[in-house]
Amino acid sequence: MAVRRAKRKHSVKAELRIPALSKAGSSLNLQIYAKREKLGEVDIGRGSLYWRGPKRQRWKRISWSNFAERMNQLAYQP
Repeated sequence: MAVRRAKRKHSVKAELRIPALSKAGSSLNLQIYAKREKLGEVDIGRGSLYWRGPKRQRWKRISWSNFAERMNQLAYQP
């Protein structure tokens, strides 16, 4: 019996910057792709996360509280 594998639609490239985990400047940068087309980037740090769309130059700051509220709305409200 042959096993069929689903083709992957999404991929993520990660870069981790750790001068010292407890200091500012430590972050995780994720570049997100769908079908080899860039959807955007997320930069995750201690104080907040930042989003930048595929053809944008500016980052959009999102606080952790705001992020949690948005995720709860998406996940738990019809």
